[in-house]
Amino acid sequence: MRIRVLGCSGGIGGSLRTTAFLVDDDILVDAGTGVGDLPLESLAKIDHIFVSHSHLDHVTSIPFLVDTVCWMRGSPIVVYGIKDTLDILRAHLFNWKVWPDFTQIPDGDHPFMVYREIGVGETLDLGGGRRITAIPANHTVPAVGYLLDSGRASLAYSGDTTTNPGLWKVVNEAANLRYLIIETAFSNKERDIAVASKHLCPDMLARELEKMRSKPEVFITHLKPGEGALTMKEISEAAGRWRPRMLENHQEFTL
Repeated sequence: MRIRVLGCSGGIGGSLRTTAFLVDDDILVDAGTGVGDLPLESLAKIDHIFVSHSHLDHVTSIPFLVDTVCWMRGSPIVVYGIKDTLDILRAHLFNWKVWPDFTQIPDGDHPFMVYREIGVGETLDLGGGRRITAIPANHTVPAVGYLLDSGRASLAYSGDTTTNPGLWKVVNEAANLRYLIIETAFSNKERDIAVASKHLCPDMLARELEKMRSKPEVFITHLKPGEGALTMKEISEAAGRWRPRMLENHQEFTL
């Protein structure tokens, strides 16, 4: 499995893009603003979109993607998520008011997009030894993270989450875990905002990492624009022994 970071920022501006990961050529994990940087022929190859939760910075490109490539494809794009997340997309995004319902276009028997409900802990095999598992997250809306596993190695993506015992159970039980991508959205001076919005700050991250028994490479995502350097400095001071690094746009991982 080849994983390319299309976006990993907690906001936009200049070259910043919100969360999206391209897996091989045909899978997205979240679909933030970075998806729009792909060329048209690459967009048309995307068959599967795994959504961590319904917030705009993680789903904003889905409507444009489907609308752009639907005429180029012979099969619908499949959007995966837990029931609560898919219900929110149905009610508040693909509702004919904000955007057309592409599960009914051209008609319900031949749609351009379909939903596929998954449960926390459920693993989907997408062929070629590629397995994706929905893992627990703790956010202000129903949410999950994802474990991507090639059989040779795996990568855990926390999604947007605050303190989360379920994440560490998965991390500690993944014998082949090579990478952990975990959010830290706010600096310590904004701890109250982090707590209220169910994100992490550096001191909270350090306490969470204490629960980890494995030793993957740790990468930090969802840093707020303008505060990346400060937040990474605080992470280094609080959680330096895990040597966390800032996730970079266009970075690639191979499993």
